[in-house]
Amino acid sequence: MWKLWSSWPKGDSVRIALIGHGPIAAHVAAHLPEGVRLTGALCRPGREQAAHAVLGVPVAQALEGLSERPDLLVDCAGHSGLRAHGVAALGAGVEVLTVSVGALADVVFCAELEAAARAGGTRLCLASGAIGALDALAAAAMGTGLQVTYTGRKPPQGWRGSRAENVLDLDALTAPATHFTGTARAAAQAYPKNANVAAAVALAGAGLDATRAELIADPGATANIHEIAAEGAFGRFRFQIEGLPLPGNPRSSALTALSLLAALRQRGAAIRLSL
Repeated sequence: MWKLWSSWPKGDSVRIALIGHGPIAAHVAAHLPEGVRLTGALCRPGREQAAHAVLGVPVAQALEGLSERPDLLVDCAGHSGLRAHGVAALGAGVEVLTVSVGALADVVFCAELEAAARAGGTRLCLASGAIGALDALAAAAMGTGLQVTYTGRKPPQGWRGSRAENVLDLDALTAPATHFTGTARAAAQAYPKNANVAAAVALAGAGLDATRAELIADPGATANIHEIAAEGAFGRFRFQIEGLPLPGNPRSSALTALSLLAALRQRGAAIRLSL
């Protein structure tokens, strides 16, 4: 029987398994911080050989199929990966780290994750992904009157395959065009591959239903631009990130991959930032 870890193991390296084998997973695997060891990966049926070729570790379709139990399961595969493996891992006492924050906009699924984490005596950790300033938002949320707006601006090609194609002619744009306004919850549900940032901002601050989101296709943009505007009893701030993709992988955010690595480094540190 697998041992149930109540905390990170002391003295030995932390064993992690990845969900997925795409560009983000490959980058994480290639740049693991000291004290972290990749022992396995999970993938969809029929993708085992491809995943092994990328990551060079044992691959299975489910957590129980891995030969070595990980201390932490790191989701690099998007909402589908978290849905496929998150509840089972948490219920088995394996901590999960994910950038698929938008999946928590589904109230039922979020409740399932929380219940599984409590039953397994572990937790689901949310990486900051492609955005920053979440520490300031979390602090501001402890005060009163917090109002937050998230604006996501991408080149038209960054919205391909999303609902933006039903609203705009992405090929014909000559000026910035807004294709979504609403709550962060609605944005995360309507744009599962594009609005994890909106959900992360909301969960750190005013909440999924109180955070306003605006999504824009901008032919003049050369990067994915994320902006947070917040004000309340604490004061006000405006924060902007122009995110670049991973080298050679234009659809994958470099900062998303780096946020997972930063989270792994923080988890093993004797002295660490409290975000």
